[in-house]
This record gives sequence, C-alpha cells and structure tokens, in this order.
Amino acid sequence: MNLNQVTIPSINVEKAVTFYQTLGLRLIVDSIPRYARFECPDGNSTFSIHKVEALPKGQGITIYFEVDNLEETVLKLQLQDIVFKSLPEDKPWLWSEAHLNDLDGNHIIIYHAGENRKNPPWRIS
Repeated sequence: MNLNQVTIPSINVEKAVTFYQTLGLRLIVDSIPRYARFECPDGNSTFSIHKVEALPKGQGITIYFEVDNLEETVLKLQLQDIVFKSLPEDKPWLWSEAHLNDLDGNHIIIYHAGENRKNPPWRIS
C-alpha cells in the first residue's frame, strides 16, 4: 500500500491554492472554486483541497511536509510573508520542526527527520 494523497477542507480554495503554492507545491488539477490538487516537489504524493461550507470542529488536521534544509526553507517562507507559530526546534523524537497554520487553521509542520522519519532508534521489527 502507498499513500496517494491527503485532502483537506477549505472555506476559500482559491486563497488556499495561493498559500500552498507559496509553500512550494505544484498545482496539477485546477477546479477552483471547489477543488484543487497539487503534487509535492519530491516523491509521488499528492495533496488536495476541497471546498466546504464550514470547517470541522475540534483539533482538526495536522499536515507534515519534510524538507532537506528546514532553517533555509523557513527563512525563505518568512520572506514571502508566511507566519510561523514556532520556529525550527529539535524535538525529543529526533525531528526538527517548525509550526504554522494555513488560512483555514489547518496545522502544518514543516520538518526534517532524515533517516529518523522511518527508522528511529526505537523502531520495532
């Protein structure tokens, strides 16, 4: 099994598209104002947005995007007016993470884990 895509809800797909393009995703399906799909710049996964009348309640969705150089990526995005809730920080689970929200409040973590993403020292056999 391979993860194909993740779809998130949005009140305004057009604005969400601009936001995710700023993060570096490439638009491959444009059915604005109801739907848009992107491909990630690395790997084979896709990411899509669909229009909703109301956003889900509660904790919501957390989206992880891995990059090779976290500090450089965060600085580049800050220069494009992307606001972070927290700047890069090393975590006990051996990842370095920066946190932000998209325009609909979805939680985004831009991180670097390298080999530890799938093979941490505590991985079970």
